[in-house]
Amino acid sequence: MYSLTVCDHVMIAHSFHGAVFGPAQRLHGATYAVEAEFLAPTLDRDHLVVDIGLAGQELRRVLDTLDYRNLDEMPEFAGSNTTTEFLAAHIHSLLADACREGRLGEGGRRLAGLKIVLRESPRALAAFAGPIGAEGTA
Repeated sequence: MYSLTVCDHVMIAHSFHGAVFGPAQRLHGATYAVEAEFLAPTLDRDHLVVDIGLAGQELRRVLDTLDYRNLDEMPEFAGSNTTTEFLAAHIHSLLADACREGRLGEGGRRLAGLKIVLRESPRALAAFAGPIGAEGTA
């Protein structure tokens, strides 16, 4: 399996519900380093997994929907704990949509899978990986 990874970052604010989260129940900020790894069983005729420029642009476009926002105030996250794992799946879903819709060119439509990694710190990360598929995954 071939892969291509593009990286960016996002800054958010949020809080969690539930005693398991301790002090993180209070509003706090997080900066995530974000990696999007695109997977394909073969290379295209230009020997690419997907166009790296388009991949980076789409990752940025997706992250712009979250960047510098308080996730607690966003209707699509009402009632959800926007954990690192949850956000990885959310970003996966949006990038998978972009692939299916052709925003990464034809290469995006033939991808086998996508893995999103969010790094909270040098010691902690979470990820979501799955197929691009014909419909949303997360």
